Amino acid sequence: MGLARRSKAFEAECGCELKFVALEDGVSLLNRLRMEGKKQGDVSGLDNNLLEAAAQSKLFASNVPASAVSVPGGWDNDTFVPYDYGYFAFVYDKNKLANPPKSLKELVEARKNGGSSMKIRVPAPRDWACCCGCKVYGDQAPEAGRSWPRKPLPSPKAGRSLWSVPERESDTVLSYTAYHMIEEKKDNYAAASFARAYLQVEVAARTAASKQPELAEKFLKFMVSHG
Repeated sequence: MGLARRSKAFEAECGCELKFVALEDGVSLLNRLRMEGKKQGDVSGLDNNLLEAAAQSKLFASNVPASAVSVPGGWDNDTFVPYDYGYFAFVYDKNKLANPPKSLKELVEARKNGGSSMKIRVPAPRDWACCCGCKVYGDQAPEAGRSWPRKPLPSPKAGRSLWSVPERESDTVLSYTAYHMIEEKKDNYAAASFARAYLQVEVAARTAASKQPELAEKFLKFMVSHG
């Protein structure tokens, strides 16, 4: 059950009205909270790439039961409650790319050896946390990056903007696996099936300064028990 459906179901159960303040992404959400965290109750839309920074902000209350949550790899956190998860992938146009890479290493090695002229577009790291999904080389990342004859093309955001002009010149983009099928109703885009995929988990949490802590915690418990 998605967040919107969960919210409607909770309103019907509690006889209350949930008011949402929509922001562009998790980074914007966390920055907004740092400025006016005392005005918010529950927060949803952060992801596992932001958990450390969110925890260090001291804005969130703990002791949230998440034992009923099922997430690949398990979940051990009593502050942030997962409500959605998915994988990132390099998405390509099946009509233009016949043999997509099967791993990030294969993609890097192909370009390193001059065997690929593939144009790659990724969101700017400062704008989208998914770029952490490419952090598989550790201390060897600078060396892997220098070996490429051409650098990946930066793009401001995920999803539709990645394929807009002049981005359509790209062969592959780092995006959500099914975004174009669900949001744009297009079936010519596919996700390259890598041996290792990066998991993004979206979470919700209660702010420590919530004016209705009991209702806020009740909503989090509802989210956990109504998957």
